[in-house]
Amino acid sequence: MDARISKTTEVGSRPANNLLRRLSAADYALLAPHVTLDTAGANELLYSPGDDVQVVHFPCGPSLATFLVPNEDGRDVETILVGREGAVGGIVSEGFLPAYTRICVKFGGPFARIHVAKLEAAKMRSASLRNIFARYADCMLAQMFQSTACNAIHSIEQRTAKWIIAAMERTGDESSVPLTHEQLATLLGVGRSYASRVLQSFKAEGVLDTRRGAILVRNLDGLHLRACLCNDAVKMHFEEVLRGVYPTEKADLSSAQG
Repeated sequence: MDARISKTTEVGSRPANNLLRRLSAADYALLAPHVTLDTAGANELLYSPGDDVQVVHFPCGPSLATFLVPNEDGRDVETILVGREGAVGGIVSEGFLPAYTRICVKFGGPFARIHVAKLEAAKMRSASLRNIFARYADCMLAQMFQSTACNAIHSIEQRTAKWIIAAMERTGDESSVPLTHEQLATLLGVGRSYASRVLQSFKAEGVLDTRRGAILVRNLDGLHLRACLCNDAVKMHFEEVLRGVYPTEKADLSSAQG
């Protein structure tokens, strides 16, 4: 096991995924024999539309997965990011479930995995386990609703700030995110040149800077002022439905201790 993976299993031998750490000891014991932990590289494809969803993937630590919806013009548009607060693939499935979107690794790193059949068998034995995953599915749906509204009513600049903040929260890095101009453009659903112009305007205001393969945050307060409130709405819903799961330093600590 490499150093990055070992760091994700320090507390109670559970992977550094807040959803898994939110489970009671009895519920996690139902899953533990079937959970594997390995690394996934950036841009690794987890599912394509129509694939049979057989494995649930739990991003750990700074790892991120993303849902991409393919369009008729050949572009993929990203809808939501999923980090250590959740999982992708077969969350509430009870059998064959074809993937609707493309699901990719956004930022590489450790992932915990369990076969859907093993998760379903465990949920059949525990109402509380079923409840946790149903609640998480509700939170994921809320993210999708909020993303749809955000794309419809907020400016590119507001959405840029929102995506960068969302990525920072999920990776735990308050100074930078490993986003390229092209990746940001995919998040926003715009061309690369448009995304570059937005970044240049943020740089001119002293809010952001860029380096090869990353965006550096120079003024976090300024970034929050330029963001819409969609990310805050999602966090609030997480707190109401699954308290202590959305990635914050306090939440990570409480979920790890639980």
